[in-house]
Amino acid sequence: MSNTPPKDSDIPYTLEEMPITQHLIILRRHLIKIIAILLLLFFCLLPFANESYQLLSAPLRAQLPVSSSMIATDVTATFMAPFKLNFFVALMLSMPFIIYQLWAFIKPALYEKEKSLAVPLLLGSIFMFYTGIAFAYFIALPSILHFFISVSPDSVAPMTDINSYLSFCLKLFLVFGMTFEIPILTLILILIGIVSTEQLVAKRKFIIVGCFFIAMFVTPPDALSMIMLAIPMWLLFELGLLMGKLIEKRRVQ
Repeated sequence: MSNTPPKDSDIPYTLEEMPITQHLIILRRHLIKIIAILLLLFFCLLPFANESYQLLSAPLRAQLPVSSSMIATDVTATFMAPFKLNFFVALMLSMPFIIYQLWAFIKPALYEKEKSLAVPLLLGSIFMFYTGIAFAYFIALPSILHFFISVSPDSVAPMTDINSYLSFCLKLFLVFGMTFEIPILTLILILIGIVSTEQLVAKRKFIIVGCFFIAMFVTPPDALSMIMLAIPMWLLFELGLLMGKLIEKRRVQ
């Protein structure tokens, strides 16, 4: 018997139980593809790393007084900040491919009905994640920066460190990206029967309070940031609840 590892075509993608080693072989191949596309995008975008940081810092530079500028408090910051941002951009651009590879790995274990529901949910989650990042960059970030700079004392010239600004922005993007997944998460919980729309409606007031409570901990310590996250969280929950009600109506019919 040959000791050659099985090829993808030799591995039965069925619902039958497979040895754990075959699962690991399949998972490894998907992970290799993910790493390959991530590295490819990273090196393709690397020559434009400084331009990417200029684009990221545009909302801050638009708010700074004429006499102020961004600063680097570390010798390596001028290299590392664009480098980190470049990796984040590569990760975000490769996200659809990453999700597809994860989907391809779990697809054989799903029934046909589950597969038909999973595809639109996956596409919806990708779209909502990008929408959340766009909302953070074009709406939340300029508003939050304007607030912080406008309340700074006249005797203090705001000069933000480039690494600190990068960390602030990436955290904001991830928080809003995950927040915009709430309708998809709500819909999944309803579809798999963990909760019903009636239960969610009954607990609506607690969920709204929870939105503000979570926003208070994951946003900068100011009321504006908290409100700009909590209100979208609440509205997105209502969107997921509405879609869940429509699906439940179809089931009854």
